Amino acid sequence: MSKADFYQTLNTQVGAIIAGETDSIANMANISALLFEALDEVNWVGFYRCFDEELVLGPFQGKVACIRIPLGTGVCGTAAKTGEVQRVADVHQFSGHIACDAASNAEIVLPVRKEGKVVAVLDIDSTRFDRFDEEDQAGLEALVQIFESSLV
Repeated sequence: MSKADFYQTLNTQVGAIIAGETDSIANMANISALLFEALDEVNWVGFYRCFDEELVLGPFQGKVACIRIPLGTGVCGTAAKTGEVQRVADVHQFSGHIACDAASNAEIVLPVRKEGKVVAVLDIDSTRFDRFDEEDQAGLEALVQIFESSLV
């Protein structure tokens, strides 16, 4: 299966899982579980929610994680503050990287918006350097858009 087909199937599953459900925490939990099982070579998948000037840990799959991250700090905080996807081939080269799990080597973080404002980020870590490419980013951006449509 091509990567494009993989993400099309995955995103169809996400749409079905969250259809009719308006509780964002429940949807974050199921999306995290689905991604953790579906994606190869990932060691952490989850959400951080935006509150004032910090991110607070939300539903996730993986090892125990950092609970609070200041906006603008690390990969997650940078994505939340800038509103831009952060795709990092080698987290050890990212200035200010927060190492919640020393086994993580690559990371992608996607902002989640409600009414144009970043309300959360989807964070995915991998033990493999350069794990995430442009196709992964495009597929995950489409997934985030599906999730955003459920936010009320």
